[in-house]
This record gives sequence, structure tokens and C-alpha cells, in this order.
Amino acid sequence: MAVSNECKLKFLELIAKRNCRFIIFKIENQEVVVEKLGIPDEAYDDYTASQPASELRYAVFNFDFITDQSFQKSKLFFIAW
Repeated sequence: MAVSNECKLKFLELIAKRNCRFIIFKIENQEVVVEKLGIPDEAYDDYTASQPASELRYAVFNFDFITDQSFQKSKLFFIAW
């Protein structure tokens, strides 16, 4: 299965710049393509509202949090929906 260049570029941008909250991917004609980019101000609820109820999707979600020591952290989660 092929992965579109847009998928690769958007994922690398997310890793380097954290410029979006999530990326939703779908399989279309035997190729993985970007379906939606979540703006940085969106939350997890916005991400779940963007998912179709009965279709397979994959996503990378950028989760921001503050540790017990008051450090701002960010983790990326891969989600199969």
C-alpha cells in the first residue's frame, strides 16, 4: 500500500513544528491520504467529532499536558478508529 507524499510531509511537520492538533488519514484507492488537519486550538472532542461513525480511519493526535513538576510536554498518539 502506498502512502501519499502529503501524508509524509504533514506528519514530519507535526513532529517538527507541532503546527496542528491532529491528522486524520484514510485509505483511498490503495493509498493512504490526508483527510483532515486539526488546527492547534482544537481539542480531543473536536477530533472525535471529525471521525465518521462507520468508516475506518487512522490518526495522529498531538496531546499537550503539564507534568507534576509543572513542565509543559507533548506526546503524539497513533489512533486506529
